[in-house]
Amino acid sequence: MKILLAPDSFKGSLSSLEVINIIEESAIKHFEKIEIIKVPIADGGEGTVEAIVLAANGKYETAWVVDPLGRKLEAKYGVINGKTAVIEMAQASGLTLLKEDERNPLKTTTFGTGQLIKDALDKGYRSFLIGIGGSATNDAGIGAAQALGVRFMDSDGADLGFGGQFLSRLELFDMSGIDNRIRESDITVISDVTNPLTGQTGATRVFAKQKGAKEEMILELENGMNHFAKIVKSQLGIDIDSIKGAGAAGGLGACLVAFFGANIKSGIDTILDIVDFDGKLEDVDLVITGEGRIDSQSAFGKVPVGVAKRCVEHGGAGSKKIPVIALVGSIGEGAEAAYVHGIDCIISSVREPMPLEKAISNADQNLRQAADDLFRLLKCGIHLGR
Repeated sequence: MKILLAPDSFKGSLSSLEVINIIEESAIKHFEKIEIIKVPIADGGEGTVEAIVLAANGKYETAWVVDPLGRKLEAKYGVINGKTAVIEMAQASGLTLLKEDERNPLKTTTFGTGQLIKDALDKGYRSFLIGIGGSATNDAGIGAAQALGVRFMDSDGADLGFGGQFLSRLELFDMSGIDNRIRESDITVISDVTNPLTGQTGATRVFAKQKGAKEEMILELENGMNHFAKIVKSQLGIDIDSIKGAGAAGGLGACLVAFFGANIKSGIDTILDIVDFDGKLEDVDLVITGEGRIDSQSAFGKVPVGVAKRCVEHGGAGSKKIPVIALVGSIGEGAEAAYVHGIDCIISSVREPMPLEKAISNADQNLRQAADDLFRLLKCGIHLGR
């Protein structure tokens, strides 16, 4: 039997590779004759750098940057093909860098992400693949732009501070100080969301709450985003609100397109192409994927559905589709939508009601038990098939 393991990370608890290793242990325990192909996957959020570097036999670089609240930390990024810097904004500006009581999108900044880009420029890289999932920010990306030389000023000509709280004070910006090396660079942004910058499906109303925004903050942040979009359109003639994916990472997607000429692409499809996922499906009997939580949003660019769609396409007309099992941390409302896209079975690693903190701290044990259940069930299925 040949099994391909291609899960996303379980956010805040297990990396994609850690998930793979746990599932592999259980598979070997239950099946003596088994071939396992390991394919760590990400969609632009946590684990993107690791997944791409492992698949492309790349290397890591490190840089000292600031976290979402301006504190120093050492972050890493990858380099593939000797020329392309693979940056994961979550390394510098991610939600998991903050304690729950520190989350506040009025104050968090993407400045550290801009510092990662600058470090890569300093080391000679001019091709960029930037994953913008897992952010703690809602600053429209102005922090990253500030780190790369853009000035954002209020009506008195004073530079704006950090965080979404300053967006509504923006009067004008000055791009004359942009690092010229950026103009020589090719930038591809990969994201798992297609949300616009503003509105009911925009960055603030959909994602700000999970980043710590209280109800009273939502209106302030949304007004700031609307104001930012108007200023950008006035000065650059670019309607950033109409850009698909502009709302990713609290507006960082819009910023990278407007100020640095980036292109936004689907995170999961881009990464599946980089790791040659389709080529690895040859003669595979079963694919096991997964993520921390599967729900109605998983059908829109998340790893399990992206993987399942490729398995459907690989089957093609007249061929048998490779079965796909999603082994996940938890199952949320609307998860059954994933079945329409090629997932055949969903198994949760959480066996009983428990606080999120406990589920995260026990993630490895929970997953190990669930993987054991999965392969026991698989043995039963094989027996019945005979």
